[in-house]
Amino acid sequence: MKRNVELVVISDVHLGTYGCKAKELLRYLNSIQPETLVLNGDIIDIWQFKKSYFPKPHLKVIKKIISLATKNTEVYYITGNHDEMFRKFTDFELGKLKVCNKICLDIDQKKTWIFHGDVFDASVQHSKWIAKLGGKGYDLLIIINNVVNWFLEKMGKEKYSFSKKIKNNVKKAVKYIGDFELTASELAIDNHYDYVVCGHIHQPQIREVVNKKGSCTYLNSGDWIENLSALEYNDKEWKIFYYDEHKHLLKDDEVEEIQEMDNSDLLKIVTNFS
Repeated sequence: MKRNVELVVISDVHLGTYGCKAKELLRYLNSIQPETLVLNGDIIDIWQFKKSYFPKPHLKVIKKIISLATKNTEVYYITGNHDEMFRKFTDFELGKLKVCNKICLDIDQKKTWIFHGDVFDASVQHSKWIAKLGGKGYDLLIIINNVVNWFLEKMGKEKYSFSKKIKNNVKKAVKYIGDFELTASELAIDNHYDYVVCGHIHQPQIREVVNKKGSCTYLNSGDWIENLSALEYNDKEWKIFYYDEHKHLLKDDEVEEIQEMDNSDLLKIVTNFS
């Protein structure tokens, strides 16, 4: 049985990179029947595209999303910095699939503002080569981390996250995350939004922010590289879904024959929609 969910938000999947956990995401998507699915940026990683790497599970995720959009699910593809090339297709619609830079929803009479969040990142806005270099470094860190975790699992030990350790212990990283959350929240309060939903920083979160002008709920959907997390809204309540906490309840993907497709073919399919 699939779970019926009113709204699901996922972000920072980074399809086309070695760190992407596409199989796990596919298991999650196969377990739910969302009324609305918001893809909040960096779903396909155009920055890191390599013709030699786009395996079947990554392609299956795309096919699953398209399948949802052809049935009963409203799908919003919000562009991020790693898939910014899709910004030239802003306001494009294909059935129930819509491409946009941000969306504003009314959820149970609560104003909800959803956007990726790279607009707050000066390195992305003004020095893209620095941001891309950082992206490659992050990818390398994830590859090394995956190798280390493989050995740890073989020895019966818990997995370890280099990136989380850095984020939690390096003062500049902690400050960046705090500044990001505060900036998004203060802008939401200024514009009278009840909820502000972001991605980009790979840090799942739900918290109330209060200042002299008012309050709002800040939410972040995390990512599908390390945290394997999503935001779910159901019965007037937000929750963070963590794959690792529920994976024993999810079924494996059904066997499906899909032809191999390199990145150039995939890009042709996506861009031909225009």
